[in-house]
Amino acid sequence: METNLRLFADYFQIHLLDDESDGDLSDVWNEQTVSDGLGVTEEALAIGTAVNVYVAVSVHVLAAQPDDDSDDFDHVVEASLNLASGRLVVLGCTDYFPDAARFDMPAGWIRIRASRRNLAAAVHADIDSDNAPETTEQVRLQAWPTSYSQPQITKRWASPAA
Repeated sequence: METNLRLFADYFQIHLLDDESDGDLSDVWNEQTVSDGLGVTEEALAIGTAVNVYVAVSVHVLAAQPDDDSDDFDHVVEASLNLASGRLVVLGCTDYFPDAARFDMPAGWIRIRASRRNLAAAVHADIDSDNAPETTEQVRLQAWPTSYSQPQITKRWASPAA
């Protein structure tokens, strides 16, 4: 199943969490996690973005781990999330929680792969990056049930301004 969303990446991030989690990601950001574009707690994940505007997000709920297609993306990270409620919530970090997109999945540990592309064009366009598809940051989120494993940075992108 694929669902397309347009999320406001306020503070350069989007959030994924268990529907029953408090979603507290206030302490996850430091120099390393900003570089990784990934903040992790047991019940919530923060995916970093290159821009602080709307991003195009596609959510793919899968039965098993997908093939590696990281060559098609600029930045790819993975992390485990404890989905105790069996419902994944995806939203911008300042979005209204009750209105956020929800996805039913098996309760327990799931894996999230966040693959991001179009980053250089989005950074170059800056605040206007969400005005056209060719400059909008694209985030693909793939979710599947599996056992817990450590976060992984598969492919790292560094902003030309960095």
